Amino acid sequence: MDHAPSAAFLAPVFVACEIAQLVYAERFLGVKQVQAGLDPRALGPSEPIALLWVVLICAQNVWLLWLLREGATRLHAACLLLVSLCGFALRGSCALRWVLGVLTFEGALRLGLMVSMFGAAWRGL
Repeated sequence: MDHAPSAAFLAPVFVACEIAQLVYAERFLGVKQVQAGLDPRALGPSEPIALLWVVLICAQNVWLLWLLREGATRLHAACLLLVSLCGFALRGSCALRWVLGVLTFEGALRLGLMVSMFGAAWRGL
């Protein structure tokens, strides 16, 4: 890494958002709802939560596009976008009982990539 791009230092903010998203998804799509036979997609989150979720996802994608412009973070950003797209495709095509598993695995991959990128940027200081 030639230099530490300043955009990479926003990674802890998005790591916190990713963890919050995983916790909320577990509560919203959790095992209890699946065992009870409820379809959480029919209920939906409240409007403020849905708005916050969409804003954070859009902000994260803008951040990843910004990181694609930097040579030092291009590979991490491309992998994050690829994991997101694959996760979206898998979640849309799998049964409800598998959505939480796919979301958790996708989140773990995304968290690992963000922490790795932040660590590389930190070492590049």
